[in-house]
Amino acid sequence: MKYDEALARFEPVLGIETHIELGTASKMFCGCRTEFGAPPNTQVCPVCLGLPGSLPVTNKAAIEGIIKIGLALNCDIVEWCRFARKNYFYPDMPKNYQISQYDEPLCVDGHLEVEVEGDIYRIEIERVHMEEDTGKSLHVGGETGRIHGADHSLVDYNRAGIPLVEIVTKPITATGDKAPLVARAYATELRDLVRSLGVSDVKMEQGSMRCDVNVSLMPRGASEWGTRTETKNVNSLRSVERAVRSEIERQAGVLAAGGRITQETRHFQEATGTTTSGRSKEEAQDYRYFPEPDLIPMAPSREWVEELRATLPELPAAHRRRVQAEWGLTDLELRDVVNAGALTLIEDTIKAGADAGAARKWWMNELSRRATEQGVELADLPITPEQVARVQAMVDARELNDKLARKVFEGVLAGEGAPDEVVAARGLKVVSDDGALEAIIDQVIADNADAADKVRSGKVAAVGALVGAVMKASRGQADAARARELLLKKLDQG
Repeated sequence: MKYDEALARFEPVLGIETHIELGTASKMFCGCRTEFGAPPNTQVCPVCLGLPGSLPVTNKAAIEGIIKIGLALNCDIVEWCRFARKNYFYPDMPKNYQISQYDEPLCVDGHLEVEVEGDIYRIEIERVHMEEDTGKSLHVGGETGRIHGADHSLVDYNRAGIPLVEIVTKPITATGDKAPLVARAYATELRDLVRSLGVSDVKMEQGSMRCDVNVSLMPRGASEWGTRTETKNVNSLRSVERAVRSEIERQAGVLAAGGRITQETRHFQEATGTTTSGRSKEEAQDYRYFPEPDLIPMAPSREWVEELRATLPELPAAHRRRVQAEWGLTDLELRDVVNAGALTLIEDTIKAGADAGAARKWWMNELSRRATEQGVELADLPITPEQVARVQAMVDARELNDKLARKVFEGVLAGEGAPDEVVAARGLKVVSDDGALEAIIDQVIADNADAADKVRSGKVAAVGALVGAVMKASRGQADAARARELLLKKLDQG
């Protein structure tokens, strides 16, 4: 069913479960390294492989990390909790169970506010709990990369046992047609918040942050929520938005045709923007949770929690408010900067020496345009804030004008080198030498006698046409301000 029609007939209810790998040096319950991209099965030991007789020991740095996340999400940090065994049998779970938390999580009852098109949505957090990550299966052969149709499968246990924080929202209601945007805004704000804490790199493309998106629909005016589906392991912010939209359209079509929604996991297909069926969704009892007998309960002291609270950095929402005041931005201008993913880029450009106005101009105009043309995120352009600041420094020194600066950016983005190298190779420096300028100006005056006579007669505004002619003759490389000064002097108006 088309999206607008679906929203006219049904009200969506969302829920988002986010898994975040912590950036600790060692795993959750053993001393194995956690380096991303290491050769398969080289970061394993008897503990994370679940060999008989091995015993887990809790990683203190990981517990500090989850407490910081809980505090930043306005959660209550409980005074007592414990781990449980979550039993399920997949090749990537070497122990055939996962150490997690069930009915006694570490952080509860939080919230995170997000803004969408000027409206504030308060996303309630049900729980933030600690667990260990699974290994990774690689299905070889076939066209989809999934087990169906594969010739054989390989398992890499390097990731098994890495500290994993799961953040679970309460049902998100009253979002209406903005449901996909709210889901994306929540994932974006959560990623930025966790990154600001320094506890994870939250790189979705590497699996450091993964979202499970729950969607259900209920008819307008109804009071009972519909059956939900869970789209697993969505690994980009854009895909979170697309997955919600796709499920709303799919479920609305099924319900309108008299069908029934099956509670199941689903997989998001990047190529089509749609979801496909995975497996029926287990309930909690299917996992046969019971307390982990090899780990003692955790009882974080209030003193320790407050010590960790004191270490929290400026969080993204406060950061945006401060930057808005410092840069003198309106609410709309700030929203545009944030939506473009330019906030940190602009700030780093300022730190590298550019003023706020120039940094914002380049990232929001010239570079945003080029990112759009290339179909990439602004941060993925092959140019650094330091390079942008260097270009602006040359503009400030009148070695470049804005037109030449754009050509320098073009060269840097094309891989021709650093700004100074591009300027030298392309011969882009502003012509400010009076001798060189006067030769061009003399020719321009000779070629534009009528305009020159107007200036001589006191119509100084007419000099603009002559400056334009100088810029054209110099291929945009003349110092326009100096050219104007020399023109007026030669025409007896200086």
